[in-house]
Amino acid sequence: MSHNLTRVKRVHNPKYQPSGLKSYVFLLNKYNFGPTKPGPYFQGGKVQQKGKHGLGRLFGGKAQVQKVLQKRNTTDGQPGDVPAEDQQNDSQYLCTVTVGTPPQTFKLDFDTGSADLWVWSTELPKSTNTSGHNVFDPKKSSTFKKTVGSSWKISYGDGSNASGDVGTDNVDVGGLVIQKQSIELAKTLSAQFSSGVGDGLLGLAFGSINTVAPKPVATPVENMIAQTDIPKISELFTAYLGSYKDKNDPDHGASFYTFGYLDEKALNGQTPYYTPIDNSKGFWQFNSTTASVGSKKIQRAGNTAIADTGTTLALVDDSLCKAIYDAIPGAKYDDQQQGYLIPSNITVDQLPVVSFDVGGKEFAVQKEDLTFADAGDGFTYGGIQSRGDLPFDILGDTWLKGIYAIFDQGNKRFGAVVRDDPTQDPSVPASQ
Repeated sequence: MSHNLTRVKRVHNPKYQPSGLKSYVFLLNKYNFGPTKPGPYFQGGKVQQKGKHGLGRLFGGKAQVQKVLQKRNTTDGQPGDVPAEDQQNDSQYLCTVTVGTPPQTFKLDFDTGSADLWVWSTELPKSTNTSGHNVFDPKKSSTFKKTVGSSWKISYGDGSNASGDVGTDNVDVGGLVIQKQSIELAKTLSAQFSSGVGDGLLGLAFGSINTVAPKPVATPVENMIAQTDIPKISELFTAYLGSYKDKNDPDHGASFYTFGYLDEKALNGQTPYYTPIDNSKGFWQFNSTTASVGSKKIQRAGNTAIADTGTTLALVDDSLCKAIYDAIPGAKYDDQQQGYLIPSNITVDQLPVVSFDVGGKEFAVQKEDLTFADAGDGFTYGGIQSRGDLPFDILGDTWLKGIYAIFDQGNKRFGAVVRDDPTQDPSVPASQ
């Protein structure tokens, strides 16, 4: 079988406004963990009549006490709901994918931390503001077939959700066409899901955490493998995540995914380092038992981490967080921002080299990615923050930008090589 394999470019979203706290609140929702550092957001309990799968405990009858993300009122300290505008609901980078016959084009967030492929659809209520979005119309695709009796629902820790029906159709990812791929059509979108410019999401985690009921469906990569759309010897995809800060580097900030092959230019003559993954929770999870901050080596016995392209920050345990920011002159923790801040006038030589272990070998965060977004008053929100009560690290774009990441699904392993970015710029744009 011939394979038409090309790069799938990540396109920067010009409307994206980076916000440290909003990005952190998004992660509190996505992974439903409790903060362990002080701030306005916390995990409270609410009694609800109809619970969500896997959350809370029975509290008589059909009621459940569920863990719900809440926000303290700034005036009286009383708990309340988290407004949609308090979290980052937009994607910094999006990839173009087409669905159906003839093809309908969508800009999707590629996310190794989830396993659903969902799109905006004509099944949304007429009152939905679809301005600026590409909306899938199944009636205009001759290859679409509805999956009778199936539905999907993604729920976050604040009660926000997206849900709808399911069908199958042809999906084109960078010229590679997946036949009869399950597509999840949005029928309802709460504000947290509808306020960004993206048209949906393409999950690259494992199908065991797909939300389609009564039976989860295969992910695009699982179908690429089953349909031999990608070579048997390369049942993998890769992520090369660039940045606007890299425009003066040799790769000029190139940003892309590949499916079914390793990009030789991205490898840059290096041999990938691989480590086995544990996908029992559906994630790209591996052992990460050490870290380094400057010349200080930190032992983290039993620790694991997941690689998540759908996360802008990196989240680690509180003791490691403290060690990192203790090594940065003038850095501090801010209760109102619920995160660590770095002086905006910090220079590259003042920043330590911070590295995380990948199954026996450490890979560093680029110094320029230790700073994430303007926090006001002469400070910048740090790219590494607390993982709260989560039992594992989340290594998002902050860390992934420093490597060429290889997600080898066929061999159940994660690989990496160091990305060549000689120019480092820790400055961030001022908030608009």
